[in-house]
Amino acid sequence: MSLISLQNVSYRYSSTDDFLALNNISLTIEKGEWITLIGANGSGKSTLVKTLNGLNMPQEGTISVDGLAMNEENIWTIRQKVGMVFQNPDNQFVGSTVADDVAFGLENIGIPRDEMIDRINRSLEQVGMEDFKQAEPARLSGGQKQRVAIAGILALEPEIIILDEATSMLDPKGRAEVLETVKAVKEKSNLTVLSITHDINEAAHADRIFVLEKGQIKYIDVPEEIFKLGDELIDLGLTVPFVEQLKYQLMENGLDLPEEFMTEERLVEWLWKYDSKM
Repeated sequence: MSLISLQNVSYRYSSTDDFLALNNISLTIEKGEWITLIGANGSGKSTLVKTLNGLNMPQEGTISVDGLAMNEENIWTIRQKVGMVFQNPDNQFVGSTVADDVAFGLENIGIPRDEMIDRINRSLEQVGMEDFKQAEPARLSGGQKQRVAIAGILALEPEIIILDEATSMLDPKGRAEVLETVKAVKEKSNLTVLSITHDINEAAHADRIFVLEKGQIKYIDVPEEIFKLGDELIDLGLTVPFVEQLKYQLMENGLDLPEEFMTEERLVEWLWKYDSKM
């Protein structure tokens, strides 16, 4: 059984609106997958992930999360399985210290104090912020703030983490910190990750990419196949990763490069080997 399943899901924000924010979407996501949603503004990315914890209840179709149908009876159980990390970490802080902030969600669900302390310590250690327990969140860097936000979600022990443009306000260093943190936590705990991003390079971390256009799924495939779309991505208001752009330029100049997607490190390694043969 898939961890997440959507069958013929449609959603409109107003009953008088003809525009469907989600238009007859069907998809499945397996436990432990990293799925990235990409698409132009208004394509339905945020609307889609908000249906997964009941913030949006579809007018048509069915949704199930971990075998539970999305309905009024199950919605609170489902929400405990899904944690969301948003774009601006400053908007998520409520505690005067890092530890207080991580504790907030645990207090809301009535976790006993001894277990709460254990979860706080464990989640901060998972994101590499255990030395900042008594720090004021306002004094942290952007990447550190977002790692604390992730710790607050991990402490609640969800099965699914949704990153809603969670790195878009960070500098390259902070973005790399957060992505490496999510990758390490995912591998350790077999979490399922759904990320929304405009950064096509960030999408390379995913197991599969869902490309949305006007409320519909345009493509579903592994990153290397999606990146081969080239001009089609540009027509959808997206970009091709820099390393792919460089590879295409090199191929146009006569280099016989592998067709599969290559990271920057892989491309540099290939070029060194190519140069040594000349």
